[in-house]
Amino acid sequence: MTEHCIIDTHTHLCDKDFDHDREEVILRAKDSGVCAIITVSEDLDDAQRNLELAEKYPQLKAAIGLFPTYLDLGAADEMISFIRKNREKLTAIGEVGLDYWKVKEENERELQREIFGRFIDLSLELDLPLNVHSRSAGRHVIALLLERRARKVQLHAFDGKASAALPAVEAGFFFSVPPSIMRSRQKQKLVQQLPLSCLLVETDSPVLGPVAEARNEPANVNIALTSIAELKKLDQQQVKAAVFENTCRLYEKIMSSPGVPGQPDKTPGSAVENK
Repeated sequence: MTEHCIIDTHTHLCDKDFDHDREEVILRAKDSGVCAIITVSEDLDDAQRNLELAEKYPQLKAAIGLFPTYLDLGAADEMISFIRKNREKLTAIGEVGLDYWKVKEENERELQREIFGRFIDLSLELDLPLNVHSRSAGRHVIALLLERRARKVQLHAFDGKASAALPAVEAGFFFSVPPSIMRSRQKQKLVQQLPLSCLLVETDSPVLGPVAEARNEPANVNIALTSIAELKKLDQQQVKAAVFENTCRLYEKIMSSPGVPGQPDKTPGSAVENK
């Protein structure tokens, strides 16, 4: 029987909160069964740091993007150039998207949509997955992704209703679940209503942990897996296998990385099911 590992699909391990013990954090993740960790960026400094960390720690897989509250076309173009230059080193483009919780003015939201659209187009050009932020903007993010014909998409820590998520499920997009599901009724309801075949796990370290004010870390991704299994009334190993298969379908590049065991089962009746 293939042993499936766990992949944390969205973290900020470049954050200064990890500067004093980053190596220990990565070792704890490995000891808890996490074989790969996708690190996303918010700006150019993060992007460069993620590339450096991925060179130092093979478990880390770099993603590069511009956080949606950076409302600057020049900064977006600079980031796009940096992504093109480093495309072979990247697992994904992210974190990018829309944030209507922080950005309230319509003219600023229009600029935000323009920048996000450029990153969607870039993902199609480079055939890289999008790691997407959609706080208080779920329907708008999904509408823009569908309009721009996005193909490979992860919606991280989606905060909308399942009804808003369904068009993305039908399009083959994925939704990642953080450990904060333990204390979030919204995320519990989302997991109950979405099919297992579209679910991934993440931590969004150092935030979205099981305890609101405590630092989160990738080892806690197991909490998300356990919660999914409990909410769907499924065996945890079945959920672990399904989530691994889902992750490998989106992040094919990770499968060729050192230290990532197992191959997704593509035969009928595999662990991925619509429960």
